[in-house]
Amino acid sequence: MPTPTKGPRLGGGPAHERLMLANLAASLFEHKRITTTVTKAKRLRPYAERLITFAKKGDLASRRRVLGVISSKSIVHELFTDIAPAVANREGGYTRITKIGNRKGDNAPMAVIELVLDPMSAKQSVVAEAEQAKTTPAGASAAAPVAAPVAESADSPESADSVDSAESADSAPSAESAPSAPSADEVAEVAAEDTTIDAEAGTDEVVVVEEGTTGTGEKK
Repeated sequence: MPTPTKGPRLGGGPAHERLMLANLAASLFEHKRITTTVTKAKRLRPYAERLITFAKKGDLASRRRVLGVISSKSIVHELFTDIAPAVANREGGYTRITKIGNRKGDNAPMAVIELVLDPMSAKQSVVAEAEQAKTTPAGASAAAPVAAPVAESADSPESADSVDSAESADSAPSAESAPSAPSADEVAEVAAEDTTIDAEAGTDEVVVVEEGTTGTGEKK
């Protein structure tokens, strides 16, 4: 019987070991954490992470390959739709093993293996932002926020209403301040008054000359 590469074999044979690891992986994907022995947790960790890597691909061939290991379609569906997107930003390390002491009965070392579904750490988020900034052109990122509000303000109906109201407000005072053109009747009346005044002034000057007075009203 061949010796496995990672520690002693689980169960009585290779087929039994594969079934044990498949059942442990199905329980881990269903409950997100399980309690088992340290030996089983260490053997389960690369097995489960390999299945998660297939799930991250998301194609039909990967789904069929996982279904060949885990027979439950509901667990495979949860693995592809929930777990894989939650660890999409991680390059590995999808599981965590925490030792919890020895078991009371046989004093076997126990551990809790769980899925790492929490968000990235602060260091990982900074590295991701730096990589995204390198791939994004600087000119496009600077011009996009300026061009978008201008286009929206020009196309929005509220801006058009505000422009119309501003134009009407500017035109109203100018219309009131501009003097209206005089009518023909008003022009005729003004002309008649001017001629009457000129005639009265002429008659007074004639009378003064006939009386023999000077322009100042004194007699010669």
